[in-house]
Amino acid sequence: MASGDKITHVGKSSEIEKLCDRQTHVIDARGCLVMPGFVDAHTHLVFAGNRFDDFEARARGETYEQIAKRGGGIQTTVRATRAASADELCALAKKRASWFLQNGTTTVEAKSGYGLTLEDELKILRVIRRVGKETPLETVATFLGAHAFPPEFREDRAGYISLIVGTMLPVIARENLAEYCDIFCEQNYFNPEETRRILTAAKQHGLKLRMHVDQLTNGGGAKLAAELGATTADHLEQTAPDGISALAKTNVQPVLLPGSVYALGSKKYPDARAMIDAGLALVLATDFNPGSSPSASMPMMLSLAVTQMKLSPAEAITAATINAAASLNRVDKIGSLEVGKLANFAIYDCEDYRELAYWFGVPLVRDVCVRGVSVSRSGGFQTADA
Repeated sequence: MASGDKITHVGKSSEIEKLCDRQTHVIDARGCLVMPGFVDAHTHLVFAGNRFDDFEARARGETYEQIAKRGGGIQTTVRATRAASADELCALAKKRASWFLQNGTTTVEAKSGYGLTLEDELKILRVIRRVGKETPLETVATFLGAHAFPPEFREDRAGYISLIVGTMLPVIARENLAEYCDIFCEQNYFNPEETRRILTAAKQHGLKLRMHVDQLTNGGGAKLAAELGATTADHLEQTAPDGISALAKTNVQPVLLPGSVYALGSKKYPDARAMIDAGLALVLATDFNPGSSPSASMPMMLSLAVTQMKLSPAEAITAATINAAASLNRVDKIGSLEVGKLANFAIYDCEDYRELAYWFGVPLVRDVCVRGVSVSRSGGFQTADA
């Protein structure tokens, strides 16, 4: 039962019915599953353009790295995003917000990183804020200026790092546009020394840390995340046992992104079972982006987690709800159906929680509520204020 935007009572139907009066709006969920809204703790929500050419090239056998070296990949999206206005980006992001809601997701972490100039990174972060205010989907902003080196700094890596440290971070912190700072620590992107400099500066500006690490190669990124005290280490497909041990010792949460492994045609999924055995609280996220994981479906991620990483359905759901909320410092507000938390929940047309991962590709969401307000309308989902 909810009043205003919060849950006030949790119990059996017979118990809740006694608390209702004529003014109570009742949603009939008989024969259905009621779940907390998914919390997607790793997305790239705001961008323009598409990566259809990259998608087709991978089908012909090209790798992510090969596509990037010839000017595709992230740079394709950077060019399109720079050319788009804030209003154009916001319209695109609002459309995608409805996709997340349709899949039962009520909160997303959203990264910048497709601008790579001060003006364009600020543009993206402001759009992320607008989406959180102008749609029911709640957003948590992360600055990812260190996503790639822009073409104008290809021969001046130090110059771009100085721009991030000396100009971007101070402005973003002053305008309070992001809670977190992220970086793509990977071969041919940002090396450990560059990563350490940027993230140390980010911490000095009051930003918490998230890191893309060990996705394509095992470059010791997990151990660096532990050293720097990051909140999360994301991807981890190539992380070795010593990296998992380092994360466990420092309580850095692993954010696993099976959608990107699937979409890139890889077979190397993160060693989720070893992470659980080490005592780590796994997070499961979509990595929604145009290049390596064009999916807003958390139920699809549940299916991949169970079938490819051998999580139990309960472990996968936990990773996509309460654990994800903890990684965003919101475990007291979202991620579970408890008294005092926000009334963010989804109603599914099924009776057993295991069906969410079992029926992959099947739309089971019937209704979604955010802060106690239904955001579904005749099968569609609102993208304006509820």
